[in-house]
Amino acid sequence: MLTSDNVSGMLRLREIRERRRLTLRDLARSSGVGVATLVRLEAEAYDPRLSTLRKLAKALRVSVPTLLGEGKQKKGG
Repeated sequence: MLTSDNVSGMLRLREIRERRRLTLRDLARSSGVGVATLVRLEAEAYDPRLSTLRKLAKALRVSVPTLLGEGKQKKGG
């Protein structure tokens, strides 16, 4: 089960976004998640909903477990 205890401090959003050379605005456009939300997520000041994690994972072409630092990244990254 996804809880704030699981997510806090584990989200690899910034690392993956920067590796793909995406700005916050680029990721916001491709994922449909607002820039302000992305900023809070990267600052670990916000625990995302599963639906938000799915949107981000899809836009970054990784799995949700990879985004959470739990799995291997898909090819192409």
